[in-house]
Amino acid sequence: MTPKYIEQMIKQGEGLTMEFKQAREKLNRNVYETICAFLNRQGGVLLLGVADNGRVTGITPEAVGPMKKDIVTTLHNLQKINPPVYLLPEEVMLENETVLCISVPESSQVHFCNGRIFDRGDDGDFDITGHSNRVAELYLRKQSTYSENRIFPYVEMTDLRTDLLERVRHMTRMQRRDHPWADMDDLELLKSARLFQKDYATGKEGMSLAGVLLFGRDEVIAGVVSHHRTDAILRVHDLNRYDDRDDIRTNLIESYDRLMAFVAKHLPDPFFLEGDMRVSLRDRIFREVVANMLIHREYINPFPAKLIIHGDRVTTENANKPHGSGVIDPNNFSPYPKNPLIARVFKEIARADELGSGVRNLYHYCTSYGGKSPVLEEENIFRMTIAIPQQATQQATQQATQQATQQAERERTILAYCEIPRTRIEIQEKIGIKDREYFRSAILQPLLDKGLLILTDPDKPKSPNQKYKTKRDSQ
Repeated sequence: MTPKYIEQMIKQGEGLTMEFKQAREKLNRNVYETICAFLNRQGGVLLLGVADNGRVTGITPEAVGPMKKDIVTTLHNLQKINPPVYLLPEEVMLENETVLCISVPESSQVHFCNGRIFDRGDDGDFDITGHSNRVAELYLRKQSTYSENRIFPYVEMTDLRTDLLERVRHMTRMQRRDHPWADMDDLELLKSARLFQKDYATGKEGMSLAGVLLFGRDEVIAGVVSHHRTDAILRVHDLNRYDDRDDIRTNLIESYDRLMAFVAKHLPDPFFLEGDMRVSLRDRIFREVVANMLIHREYINPFPAKLIIHGDRVTTENANKPHGSGVIDPNNFSPYPKNPLIARVFKEIARADELGSGVRNLYHYCTSYGGKSPVLEEENIFRMTIAIPQQATQQATQQATQQATQQAERERTILAYCEIPRTRIEIQEKIGIKDREYFRSAILQPLLDKGLLILTDPDKPKSPNQKYKTKRDSQ
């Protein structure tokens, strides 16, 4: 946040989403109670180094570093804040004094501070631990506000992919040898990540939507959110259809892998030095883009997410529960987690950073990559536009031409082969395609759509005895 923006907030005074604390040389005892209350209510901004009346008192220079370290460390301590949160205080100079600004998002979870539950009101923080009705209302509000908390009590452990859980253990161990998830069994890990919860409306325990999306088998995900899909499209040569496509309908961990692979396949990675070290601009940028698409999506909305590579830009779209409207200004924005549980897992496996850092990274690297700043639009559909280097157009056009030629050769082979009716398996083996879904969507269906192939049993399109035959006038 800019100093000017913070000065404007100070003028408005303390309230539901704003709190001042002097903290000249050390943190006040109740700083963490306020953070807990903000997390449990609707988020807010905590300014350290400002008196209750709005007078800037500042923080002594020698106290700034230890104070920031204390905040970050304490917020990771389960004994202090549970579940832990990841917040990074920001230094701002006001009236020649250092002020620490902590932007606290609304959380999808109910947080405890020193074993107590705090809520927020216009008059400050309130300990509601002993008030069972208010505590129950808080839990219910969290579950109704954040769709990732929806409980599916009939999803069993056998409906999840144990290989993905083991992969996450390995990835967290690579980040930190003593990571607590590394030695937990599957259910313990899920409970620790808050992916296995209690539904306080029904009293039932079960897997949350976040848990299913992260670790569920494909058929289970389809049964829970049948519309779940991420469409990766290359549209440079064939503007009416596409030159290449990956229709992704799987868990979020492998969705990330496939989106990054699609980007690497079709976009260049120009030479770039940061200091004296070469870094991948493409990976730095699209790591943030892909993570944003998967972490901040509203999954109960049937709108299909899209990543489209055009000749001069990449655009993305995904369903959103907006906290504002219009183009995001990187200097004056407060990040809000749309799916904090999913975000936490991505952070623990090093596929996402601190909340808000992704936007800063995009603005930092995009001008060096495509010559323009990114455009991020916050509406019911969240949109991003990333400019790409000119050489990407040349590379994509060449790839599109090669793919179009390969596709034409496959079509000729299939049409000649299917003069005699053939099964799907026979056609796949003939052209050497192993992936059934890719064959169906990218090769077989386009031939049927064009009327070049016909079904031998059109009344039963999904019959196991179905065969495909070349239409006589297609040769």
